[in-house]
Amino acid sequence: MYLSALTIQNFRQFGAGRQGLVIRFNNGVTALVGENDAGKSSVIDALRLVLQTRDGEYVRLQPDDFHFPENGQQAHQIKIVAKFSALSTAEQGALSEYVTFNKQEAAVYVHWTARRLNDDQLARRWVDIAVRSGHGGGGPSLDVNVRQLLAAAYLRPLRDAEREMSPGRGSRLSQVLKNFPHIKHGADFNADQPLADLNPASLSLAGLAEYLRHLVNLHGGVKKAQDTINDNYLSHLGLEGDDLHSHINFVEGGSESSRLRQILERLELGLLDQQSGDTKGSYGLGSNNLLFMACELLLLGREPDGLPLLLIEEPEAHLHPQRQLRLMEFLEAAAKPMACKLEEPNLEEINQQRPVQIILTTHSPNLSSKIALNNLVLMHRHKAYSLAEQQTNLDATDYRFLARFLDVTKANLFFARGVLIVEGDGEAILLPALAKIMGRDFTRHGVSVVNVGGTGLGRYSRILQRAIPEEGTLNIPVARVADMDVMPDCAPAILGLVDDDNDPRWNGKHRRWKAMRHFGDDEKTRDEALAARRTNLKSDDAQNVQTFIANHWTLEYDLAYAGLAKELLVAARLAANDDALNMERKKVKEVVEAAEAEFEQLRQSTDTHAHLCSHIYSLFTSRTASKAITAQYLVDLLEDCLQRQVLSHEQIMGWLPGYLTEAITYVTTRLELTQEPSGD
Repeated sequence: MYLSALTIQNFRQFGAGRQGLVIRFNNGVTALVGENDAGKSSVIDALRLVLQTRDGEYVRLQPDDFHFPENGQQAHQIKIVAKFSALSTAEQGALSEYVTFNKQEAAVYVHWTARRLNDDQLARRWVDIAVRSGHGGGGPSLDVNVRQLLAAAYLRPLRDAEREMSPGRGSRLSQVLKNFPHIKHGADFNADQPLADLNPASLSLAGLAEYLRHLVNLHGGVKKAQDTINDNYLSHLGLEGDDLHSHINFVEGGSESSRLRQILERLELGLLDQQSGDTKGSYGLGSNNLLFMACELLLLGREPDGLPLLLIEEPEAHLHPQRQLRLMEFLEAAAKPMACKLEEPNLEEINQQRPVQIILTTHSPNLSSKIALNNLVLMHRHKAYSLAEQQTNLDATDYRFLARFLDVTKANLFFARGVLIVEGDGEAILLPALAKIMGRDFTRHGVSVVNVGGTGLGRYSRILQRAIPEEGTLNIPVARVADMDVMPDCAPAILGLVDDDNDPRWNGKHRRWKAMRHFGDDEKTRDEALAARRTNLKSDDAQNVQTFIANHWTLEYDLAYAGLAKELLVAARLAANDDALNMERKKVKEVVEAAEAEFEQLRQSTDTHAHLCSHIYSLFTSRTASKAITAQYLVDLLEDCLQRQVLSHEQIMGWLPGYLTEAITYVTTRLELTQEPSGD
């Protein structure tokens, strides 16, 4: 049995009807990702209300938990419905009174409703809460035992793991250990048995407690103190016929269960110091949190009944990136049957380990990159969008590709208000700087730049496209910046790809480049062919995704062609001399002056602007200059010109290719809600 779906109405930011939330969970790991205030924590709190938690913490409903619509009065009723699927035969029997059967499956529905009776939260009863079963909530009320059976384990954000693992009345460690099967193994203590014949290792923990009590009571010091009290004091204070006698006894009484609880509440869990082996190691919050999670998973995986569900808010708290990745691997393993296999498998141990369902929230790109797309749910504008197969426009091949290449630098897209997908380092460096010049700073607008390195441009954009847009689309603008990859006819000779117009390499079978002449001899045919090429590059454009294509060839060529030819040449020469400049073997001023003189000579010697820009671009194909380092120097040059007021913002923007400014404007513009997802 696992939690398969949750419906929330009128709770906090989630409204009623189509404004409510419907979210489906995996029978394994489900990670809720998205920017702040999207509703991730509210989903976890809704689960805590409807299911309750194993730590027994009371979740108090607040007046502000009732939804405030943008226009209208505050809601008077909250409704949360949890659905449990894949019930085993034993679970169907145990929950038979609450099971709903249909053609496809047997399921258990838990309907939690809170109705506001008045507006005075200090009143004795200001809210009425009911918990019922049935598909529509018309089934029997769930009794206390059933609710305890369905309770989830919960790890709060910024948790104090050391306190949770410390000894004390009702400690979390004692709650975990009392449900560990091996804790109760062993024999009871028999006071009539000669102590010489007793093997303490054979006793249970409760038996050891009785054995200790027996030894303490027999201790000579205790007996001497007892005799002294009786003989020297109480014998002089009693009345005739009413003598007073005392007995010192080691108190460890009550039932076996209470004796066991008293022992467990004295235990603490801590990490060993790696150097000394002492039980009190100098470990920080991160290591202690890993210990705490291991303890909770121990309980969920080993107890014979109860719902094996773990809710974790921000598991990355206090963990450095490598530990985060290691943790995610472990959580995914714990969610699978027989997860805790040993180096030399103990079949009994393995068979006792249940798979644990894990629902977590995270703001960590590290964790998000480690979790399979099928297990991610993107929370955006108070809606939940599963990224599982058949929910996005990705196909099975795309999922396999992204499982290999969606790393931490690209996982930022799950937390962005806008996504810019580029094909190379040059764009990734240059576009954020251009956006700042345009007054559309990516950081302030929450835009993530995803550099796919020339592969997978369409795959990454389809992550945020819905398979069934009628059920709702993601209003996150996604801009793809693509090269046109069509050279001017003068470029192949300048780049050394051909010798002249009659060179057979123009149409060689191994040719991997295209020039304008390949798209027709007359202007009309050429324009139609180029338009078809643009249409093909935009084939994935739909919903929130738009492709912005270079006007001519590539980023660097188009920058030069649009108006930054001299600046690009200077930046390329600085990049070519980067090592010498850093080692102070050359001076920046000298390189700049030489580059400016080179540009003037090139400008005067070339017949057309296309010839000039092609010669500048040849610096990158000949590996004279790095595109990425050139982009860095170009950014520095533009910012320096702005600072010295040599150029204005308007002049620079006028020299930028239109497709770049359009892409920047698009990703920094928040899309309006156009389609609301339907509930079910």
